[in-house]
Amino acid sequence: MGPTRRMLLVGLPRFLTDAWSWLNYKPVMASTYDGRPHRALGPEIQATWLPEEAVRRLAAYKLLAAYDSNQAGELAALAGNAEAAERREFGDPSSFVDTTLAHVLGKTQQIVVPGAEHAKDDEATPEAVAAAAAQERLRAWAEAELLPLRMQACERKTVLLGDGVYLLAWDPTKGRARLQTFDPGFYFPVIEDDADPGDYPSRVHLAWEIPEDPKRGIKARVRRITYELGPIEPAARPETANSSSRQGIDATADADAVMAGPGDAVDTATGRIVRAYPWAPDKASAVTCYLTDADWFLEDLRNGQTLDDFPLDKARFRERADGTTLDRLDLRIDFLPVVHISNSIADGEHFGQSSLAKVFQALDELAETDTDSARASATTGAPIIALAGSHAEVDRVTGRPKPLDIAPGSVFQLADGGRMDVLDTSSQLAELRARVEELRERAAVNARLPAVSLGTVDPSDVPSGYALQLSLGPLDSLIDAMRLARAHKYTLLLKMVQRLHQAGQVEDWPAGPPLPARLVFGPHTPTDRAAILDEVIKGVSAGVLSLETGIRMLQDAGYPIEDAREEVERIDARRTPTSPEPHESTAADEEKQHEDEKDSPADQRGGPQGDRAEAA
Repeated sequence: MGPTRRMLLVGLPRFLTDAWSWLNYKPVMASTYDGRPHRALGPEIQATWLPEEAVRRLAAYKLLAAYDSNQAGELAALAGNAEAAERREFGDPSSFVDTTLAHVLGKTQQIVVPGAEHAKDDEATPEAVAAAAAQERLRAWAEAELLPLRMQACERKTVLLGDGVYLLAWDPTKGRARLQTFDPGFYFPVIEDDADPGDYPSRVHLAWEIPEDPKRGIKARVRRITYELGPIEPAARPETANSSSRQGIDATADADAVMAGPGDAVDTATGRIVRAYPWAPDKASAVTCYLTDADWFLEDLRNGQTLDDFPLDKARFRERADGTTLDRLDLRIDFLPVVHISNSIADGEHFGQSSLAKVFQALDELAETDTDSARASATTGAPIIALAGSHAEVDRVTGRPKPLDIAPGSVFQLADGGRMDVLDTSSQLAELRARVEELRERAAVNARLPAVSLGTVDPSDVPSGYALQLSLGPLDSLIDAMRLARAHKYTLLLKMVQRLHQAGQVEDWPAGPPLPARLVFGPHTPTDRAAILDEVIKGVSAGVLSLETGIRMLQDAGYPIEDAREEVERIDARRTPTSPEPHESTAADEEKQHEDEKDSPADQRGGPQGDRAEAA
């Protein structure tokens, strides 16, 4: 009987395409057969409580953060690449992110409510007056909440990681809505399988793992903050008034058995509890938002529970400052106060894409070339020297020749025919430096960041302003697309701010539908302010431009003009009265002047010349 053959089943390689497949070439992103990332990206990536679809996203965030902080080599070394410890990283990814962020936000960010500019007209409509008041309230709130500063923090994460998260919460002590930014790695929306990626989820988790601290006796645990929409629960039911396990209300419940809370009512047709919110006083809603804030010990989650189905009997619920337990707390709003900012326009994905995605491999190549350049510069600055015909001093202890110490002024005695050879690597260093510039330029082109936007172009090399404008074309299209992806989200954020102030019953925020407000970003490219000022002066003087249009052009150019209409009024108030126009001479005036000259004395008509004229 011959030898037995055994069939070894080898798994076929997988071709994975998703929102983060541009990182598949990195070994740390798929170090195992099932595609799970390497543990070097963080122990929490391997946590059993994480949803399976969130593992690759969190790994991508870790990898992008490592590149941003010049730790890509350190991360690769932890993953088993020993040579990566000598990797040179000079901040090119961070430079790309900061440049993109500056262009996306522009020099200024301003809240604008359409129609507010007509509030000071002579016949201003009530709508215009209301728009101006809402605009003033929103701007005051933005100043109190340091909105530009928080936008810088959130938008930098959005540009780098592809996603950013804002959280709004009502603060009764300060009497205003508070704005907080969250790392997108803590953001876990519950998206249905058949849901549109652009739809707003009805349940969102903000969760993160808290490591253990043996010195303080704190065990490792997971904190989860959940916002979810659901039917309005009754204040009490006769059969469940003392039950703490109540989670909701049956849609077909008996209306007589339901006890509505303050300000609520029971819809007799459906048996549901309905509520009229201040922003929709004429429309009753049966939906509200619930808040749950609790933490779980990791040892209590060893049964494979994922984030969305943690055991409630093991939860330790947190309490609010007034002592209210945050266990399905009714926030008395019908929306989730969480706004997810996407860096790119949604195309079948809920999450956005990093601005470094298309140039990630170029950044790797750039770092490797920088490393080779550093090594070549070491041999160029301290060259390798070979001596022939010289006897090195011998160490009496070891019996081995001592290494030669070459310093300025060193003299070596060579025998007849001796020579000294120097290894010259300056030519290789020059080639490597040229390669670095080539890679940097190519990465800038693929990232749609022209060299002029990165500040690497000498202004004297630009032939004309028109050529400069053409070179900024790719940057214009990039910023337009990124701002388009954010426009609706910031409109939604300002809408939520108005609703939270209405729910907080602030006097200055009247009830009614919130007015549409948008966030306007300033110009993202430098402008020739002197040329625009000259253009406005000529256009207004010639009458082809109105003064209001000219003022708006100056605003767009970056002149410190807060309100266009107020600026027009100040200009009109400071204008000096114009001098009277010269009187046009007529035929009657000329005839009267001729008669006066005839009747006037000779001495009044010019002396001797007058006498000669009279004699003639």
